[in-house]
Amino acid sequence: MTEHIQITTLDNGLKVATDFMPESNSVSLGIYVNTGTRDETIPEKGISHLLEHMAFKGTETRSAKDIAISMDEVGGHMNAYTTRETTAYYTKVLPKDVPLSVDILSDILQFSTFNEEDILKEKSVVIQEIGQTLDTPDDYVFDLFQETAFPNQPMGWSILGSVDSVNALTRHDITHYMKNHYAADNMIVTAAGNINHDVFLDQIQNRFKNLKSFPRPLSEKADYKGGYHLLKKDHEQSHLLFGFQGIQADADEFYTLALYSTILGGGMSSRLFQTIREKHGLVYSIYSFSSTYSDIGVFGIYAGTGPKDVKKLMPLLSEELFLSTQNIQDIELERAKNQLKASLIMSRESTNARSEQLAQNLMVMKRHISMEEIIAEVDKVTIKDIMKLAKSILSTPLTFTALGAIEHVEDYDKIQERLKF
Repeated sequence: MTEHIQITTLDNGLKVATDFMPESNSVSLGIYVNTGTRDETIPEKGISHLLEHMAFKGTETRSAKDIAISMDEVGGHMNAYTTRETTAYYTKVLPKDVPLSVDILSDILQFSTFNEEDILKEKSVVIQEIGQTLDTPDDYVFDLFQETAFPNQPMGWSILGSVDSVNALTRHDITHYMKNHYAADNMIVTAAGNINHDVFLDQIQNRFKNLKSFPRPLSEKADYKGGYHLLKKDHEQSHLLFGFQGIQADADEFYTLALYSTILGGGMSSRLFQTIREKHGLVYSIYSFSSTYSDIGVFGIYAGTGPKDVKKLMPLLSEELFLSTQNIQDIELERAKNQLKASLIMSRESTNARSEQLAQNLMVMKRHISMEEIIAEVDKVTIKDIMKLAKSILSTPLTFTALGAIEHVEDYDKIQERLKF
């Protein structure tokens, strides 16, 4: 599994990395800023996401329409996203159009004008996005979960902000935030596909040579608390989220947890799916998940069920969690390893996935992690490792959130008592 990775750090601190895929007919490239929701102050709630939106609304030389037409004319794709720790701007184009992508991305990240009228319009768009989330219970319950697990701290805030916080943001707030966080040494540029590293490096160097590095405010350390939050809504289903403190992104147990999550609730053959959906028919959707951050993580289980099935679901779920710390079988571990490795290997066919993975490795691990190294880490995980980690995670304080038809949801103490094992 040959990899062609090259990494260069420019004099201003900007890191540039490429993953050459000679068989590819496209190039995915992105600029990843190591800043997100957890870097915001109380008056800045939602600003990372609003700034991401505003970057496409016009520069000193391009209007928003110019930006859109330039990419559409070459059949390319351009987008962005915001997480709690990262803001990403990325494109996918034919190899001949890489210079255009570099030009547009460098333009929007250094010369956006943040027109006042455009800010008002984009606030309206973000507020619509907030409304859409509030109307989507299986999304909104995750915001409630995060807020409950990390109360009164940036790690618990919604990435979108609130209607009030977004409305309160000003042009000065946006430009000030960008100047405080969008530093050269806080950004990584990656490209994957049919790309020449030296040519790409020259393009980036020419466009970002005036970008400076500077000291930045430190993120507030995350403090997992756990807790209980029920929100009654006029929905047909009960949306339940059980969670615990997980592990941070660079933890040695990263792949151990990935395998545990796969065995417990990672697919149609998983324990939760087979027992709670297939055997008892109590849910339409149930799965486990792990979210890892630079200094902490969360592990959880989502279930969507009918109001009258909640009473049956919760004891069954508790029993499955207990059993997962006691009796994982060799065949389950082998199947989970095959699932995880196949998923990782198949993702290598995507230029988007490879560009993003390269950036994440450099931000979290400060180096590229080869596929051979990842597979070796997966292969060496034992059943003993998984059950030890499961016991450790499930012994942390429970975070439980429920949204929708919640009249049959048990109280926190009863759920917590059932999970003591």
